[in-house]
Order: sequence, then structure tokens, then C-alpha cells
Amino acid sequence: MQPKKSFLEKLNERITKANSLLCVGLDPDMRQLPKPMRLADDPLFAFNKWLIELTASYACAFKVNSAFYEAEGASGWQTLQHTIAIVPPEIPVILDAKRGDVGPSSEAYARAAFDVLGADAVTVNPYLGGDALLPFISRPQHGVFVLCHTSNPGAETIQGMSCHGRALYERIAELALSWNTNGNVGLVVGATYPKALRRLRELAPQMVFLVPGLGAQGGDVQAAIDAGLNRNGRGMLLSVSRAIIYDARPDQAAARWRDAINAACAARQIRPSVPKLSSHDELILALHEAGCIQFGTFTLHSGEISPIYIDLRLLVSFPLLLQQVAYALTALLRNLDHDRIAAIPYAALPIGIAAAIELNRPLIYPRREAKTYGTRRSIEGQFTPGEQAVVLDDLITTGDSKLEAIAALQSAGLRVKDIVVLIDREQGGAEQLAQQGYRVHSVLKLSQVLQVLVAHGRISSEQYEQVYNWLDKSRGAKSSG
Repeated sequence: MQPKKSFLEKLNERITKANSLLCVGLDPDMRQLPKPMRLADDPLFAFNKWLIELTASYACAFKVNSAFYEAEGASGWQTLQHTIAIVPPEIPVILDAKRGDVGPSSEAYARAAFDVLGADAVTVNPYLGGDALLPFISRPQHGVFVLCHTSNPGAETIQGMSCHGRALYERIAELALSWNTNGNVGLVVGATYPKALRRLRELAPQMVFLVPGLGAQGGDVQAAIDAGLNRNGRGMLLSVSRAIIYDARPDQAAARWRDAINAACAARQIRPSVPKLSSHDELILALHEAGCIQFGTFTLHSGEISPIYIDLRLLVSFPLLLQQVAYALTALLRNLDHDRIAAIPYAALPIGIAAAIELNRPLIYPRREAKTYGTRRSIEGQFTPGEQAVVLDDLITTGDSKLEAIAALQSAGLRVKDIVVLIDREQGGAEQLAQQGYRVHSVLKLSQVLQVLVAHGRISSEQYEQVYNWLDKSRGAKSSG
């Protein structure tokens, strides 16, 4: 006896044989069934049997939404089981049940989907985390489609929320990749959001996407194919339900959809392969796009003429980028022993506030000049002498402003060992502070910023050389001085 084929093996063989990426949705609403079907002993089953016979030759898979069957009570559950059983064995069946619960419940849901109903794959909800999905994912013969960016109009309300500097749906995709140890995890991505579909294909170049939203929901076939097809011309199951099953001729409707999908595949715009960006590369490009990194001729505070200017005060006008910066800084801060974050005015104050919120750590800041009225405080915020503060700033050049801030903090009885900055301009500041016994931790180096910008065509090689040569001369002048 030959071993049972896995969901992906079965799916790939069916895609090749049927020359189709069309997934037909068997989502029958009792109220919309043709009148002759309503006279049958089991109207839903009669309707499904008729649909399967008419559309099977055009389908690479069938998708059954459990809600339409559960709504009919115990008989509906039997209809669901019988429907899956009559699908030709070479065509995989996806149970669209959106399961996901604490461990024992998920184990029961997995048994119901795979052992009782006989589905080849199931849709799951990631809200409870990876442990809730483990009972499904741990069955390598079966497919698991994680809800990532759904097709409904309200999807962006939650799925588009910022999470650690990126959209929540992007984080879900990254988690799904980490859960995909058996190679059986895919994503549910709506055709109604081609921008998100394109982004998710960049993050998960080989993962299979179940793509609802065509037909009644108005998704565009060509836009979905252009955004989501993988480099091998596969990686998508385009699901169509109502536009097929309620058509007067479901077979002809299925044929039209299959042919439209194939035509879109043939006409798709093949994008050049782009290496996946690291989070730091993405941050550098975003800072440049926001104007926080500029090139030209600038007079610095020291009077020096510079071909580059970094203005992180602009971050206050880009809240998502500010959050991305804060998340990068908290990755360093989490590894440092401290009771308070001490942000240096003025550029670092909004950055420090964002980082303090992200880390849930108290913030203080040394004033540039002590108040001559009221409390006459030189340091704003609550603290207790003897506590340890980590100094936070946007940049480091010479290190002088950091030493001034540290002196004020220490005068108030706080201890300081570490300084965290977003960008080290590599002009001797970190070395100067090290000589004083302080450790500098930077997210980015200026040389790294330049390398990323020239590699991605944001600056020319001539600009790169100009800034790099200036940086070398600046270092040399400071070391010889």
C-alpha cells in the first residue's frame, strides 16, 4: 500500500494535471439554492454534488466553509462530511474553519478537521500564538493556512496596525515562516489588497497563499497574480465561491475563471529578484526617504563643512518611522542594565519617549539649563539617587554633548555606564567616551548607512566616495589633533 500523499504533493500534481490555480469554494447558503435542489432530502449535499461534478475538471482544489454547514445543525455537519468524501481523491479539500484555540481545544479541532471530516488542509487563526496552531502544523501530511491579511473591508483595522515598526500582517508572516518547520504552512491573503499581497510575497517567496476576494468581493485577477505569483509561476490558490456556484452555468463560470487566471499568469509582469532586506537596511532606506539623511553642502554646529546632514528631528512628522526607530533602539536597551532612560534634548526626546513606551521603562531628561523658577530642577522626571540611567541620543559625533549630560545626571546622584544612539557618525565620539569609561552602543554606523544607500541606488557611487573621503579626512584630522 502506497503512503498517502501530503497536501502539497497532491496540490502540485493537481495544478499540473488541471492546468489550474482555481480553488472552487463550496459555500452554499440554503436561501440561495436553486428551487429543484430544495426538494431533495439533503438540499446542501445535492447542490454540492451537482457543483463538484460540473466544476471538478477546472479546479485545483475545493474549499468548504464550515459556517454554512454548521448553521444547519447536526445534519449540516453530516453534509459537510459527505461533501468532502465525494470530492475526487486527486483533488485536495481545504476546510475553511479559521480554527485556533488553547492546546486541548486545538487538538480536538485538528482531529475533527483531518480525522473526522477528512480535509487535506485547514485555515487557522494565529491570534493565540504558535502553541495553539501546533496540533495542526505538527501533522506534516496536512496543509495549514494562517490568516494573515484577509479580504474583507475591515481587514486593515487590525491587520494593518503597527507592530514593532511594521504592519501586524508582516509580523504574522514572519511568525508563520518560523512555524513552517514541516513545510506545510501557507498564508491566507486577500486579492482585494494587492499591495499587501506583493509585500507578503517578498517576505515569503515560496510559501503557498490561499487568496480569497475574487468575484463577489471585487478583487482584480491580474493585480493579484502580478503581486502574488512566485518565481515558479505557482504559489497561489485563487478562491472563487459565489461567482461560480450561483451562476446559472457553474461549469462555464469555472472555465471562465480558470482561463482568466491562466491568462493573467501568462501576462504577468515578472519582477527581478530582489534580495530580502534586513530590518536595518529597511530602516536606513526609510530614513533617507523621509529626508532624515540628506546629501549636499552643509555647515555643521562645529563650523565644519559636511557633504551629508542627518536630521532626526524630522522623525516627529513620521510616527510609524519614529516607532521603527524606537523598536531598533529597544533591541539594544533590553540588553543593558538600567532603571531609567535619560534622553538628551532636543532631537532625542521624542525618540526617547517612543522607546520608553515600547520598553515600558521610565524616562528622564537633563535640561540644557536649570529652571530659574518653580522647582528649579536640572533633570525632569522622577528618579531616585543611586539608580542607573542609560543615556539615549540620536547621534554621536565627538561625544561632548554626552559628557555634559552624564555630568548633570551624576551630579543628581545617578549612575551611568552606557550610551545608546541611533547612528554613530564614526568621527571619534565612541572612542572618546570609551577613554572616559563609558560604553557606546549604536544601531547604525555611518559607513553602513552609506553602503546601503549606494547598494540600493539611493545615492551615486560619486556621492558615496565624496562622503567616505570626507569621513576619512575628518577622522584623520581628529586623531592628529
